[in-house]
Amino acid sequence: MRGRPGSGAGRVLVVDDDEVIRRLIAVNLQLEGFEVTTAVDGEECLGLVHEVRPQLVTLDVMMPRLDGIKTAARLKADPRTSHLKIVMISACAQSQDLARAREAGVDAYLTKPFDPEMLVRVVRGLAPGD
Repeated sequence: MRGRPGSGAGRVLVVDDDEVIRRLIAVNLQLEGFEVTTAVDGEECLGLVHEVRPQLVTLDVMMPRLDGIKTAARLKADPRTSHLKIVMISACAQSQDLARAREAGVDAYLTKPFDPEMLVRVVRGLAPGD
């Protein structure tokens, strides 16, 4: 999936195992001019991140194969991706998940259901265009 050409808003990798949520996030960001690529879980994210070269990654917490918190930790531990901004998007806002996300280096945390305008504000604030 791609955003409006020449918009300059930046590249985002959207990672969520729920197709409806993945599309909702992608469409809202594309409407704001972001170039969006999607992945279904942390493993696919790690496989795509060097090809896509996003400025920001959105991650669901609960995903098969590799969850969002472990994915965030691996992205932050890799010198090639440690600079990436990460927005965690989760159905639960339990304090232990928030603490684990912070420890993994997550830059922002949104809970589902999220306000699309808030999502766009958070992403735009963390990933200015290049």
